[in-house]
Amino acid sequence: MVLDKVESGMQEILPPAPSPAPLPFQEVLRVSQLNHLARQALEQRFPLLWVAGEVSNLTRATSGHLYFSLKDEGAQVRCAMFRNRAQLLPWRLENGMQVEARAVVTLYEARGDYQLNVEALRRAGIGALFEAFARLRDRLAAEGLFDPDRKRALPAYPRRIGLISSLQAAALKDVLATLARRAPHLPVVIYPTAVQGEGAATQIAAALKIAGERRECEVLILARGGGSIEDLWSFNEEIVARAIRACPIPVVSGVGHETDTTISDFAADRRAATPTAAAELVSAGFVEAEPRLERLHRALVRAIGRTLESRAQRLDTLGYRLVHPGQSLARGRLACAHLGTRLSAALSRRLEASRRRLAQAEARLARVRPDTLTRARNLEQLSRRLPRATAQTLFARQKHLETLADHLLHLNPEAVLGRGYSIVWNGQGNVVRDAGQLATGEELRLQFALGSARAKVTEITQDS
Repeated sequence: MVLDKVESGMQEILPPAPSPAPLPFQEVLRVSQLNHLARQALEQRFPLLWVAGEVSNLTRATSGHLYFSLKDEGAQVRCAMFRNRAQLLPWRLENGMQVEARAVVTLYEARGDYQLNVEALRRAGIGALFEAFARLRDRLAAEGLFDPDRKRALPAYPRRIGLISSLQAAALKDVLATLARRAPHLPVVIYPTAVQGEGAATQIAAALKIAGERRECEVLILARGGGSIEDLWSFNEEIVARAIRACPIPVVSGVGHETDTTISDFAADRRAATPTAAAELVSAGFVEAEPRLERLHRALVRAIGRTLESRAQRLDTLGYRLVHPGQSLARGRLACAHLGTRLSAALSRRLEASRRRLAQAEARLARVRPDTLTRARNLEQLSRRLPRATAQTLFARQKHLETLADHLLHLNPEAVLGRGYSIVWNGQGNVVRDAGQLATGEELRLQFALGSARAKVTEITQDS
């Protein structure tokens, strides 16, 4: 931007140069001294400034330094960007790029080349574009368009994938090659659209709408290879962001290289660093499932092998058991004959055992069978003896009873009283057996065979 006016008005943007000190006429400078003085003069004369131009003759040294030329329609200047600055570039510098370099005007003393030492680079026009990008990003974010809660989960095992890209884009081939390698069974539906230039944003939004209306895919990939911010600007349009959020199908944004960020990356349900990464992302479920399927396949093969071995052994066993019907009948006849023999022997043994038990029972019965004739004669004799024995027993019992009655009569107190004896009771009701039990004047009660009387003791006489 500064060099555009160098020829027409350098004096308008730079202060007037101080007059150099006159050198002695006799002094002769060496080349290194001259170049050193020239470098000092340039660095003191020009401040740190921005210079715009096209990159050409780009060389990447093994040390990490970048060497290139900046040119426009009428001139060019050599540039050097040292490794500590070059490694901070968020994008890859290529020939043909229009850039703006923040540089120090200097001179490379070893060759006497006038050059720019570049401190920073930005793509030409990126300032205004970035400002527009930032304003749109902030406005859509404030609306909640990028809210993580609105993001949809990607299907783990999609049955069909949609791809929105240009048919001529290298990104299309990369995505298809990646899907063919990782998930060759997946059908891919391509929704062709322009991805760069005028009207590209409208076509991308229309492709998203068509894919959402058809509902023939379970996930969509929005793919475009890397490029400048101008090349990717179609993916920074508001119409594309709103179409992504309005699409009922989850969208993966695979736009640009890893360092490129677009509005579509914020609006999409998932962002991939590159189109290839987007293809890897949507097919990750199948790739992750492959080892598990392999393990299951091996387990299934082992299980089938064990089942087949078991069935083969069972088949062999059944084969041994499978015989001709004639052989089966012959075996049946033999078995029947054998069983008949066993049955006959068992019946014989049963009958013999029953005969033995019957003989034993008859023997026991014979031993305990009563002699009825003898018993009848005994009964007749007993019946004749019973009346005599009964009469004799009754007579003997009668005599004994009479004897007992006589004894009882003799022991009856009333009989004793009838012979003149009496019973004496004192006043306490006790029978008096000893005169010593009495006291003079004590009243007594006397019991006779017929009647009783009361008496009083007037004298007590004790026998010696």
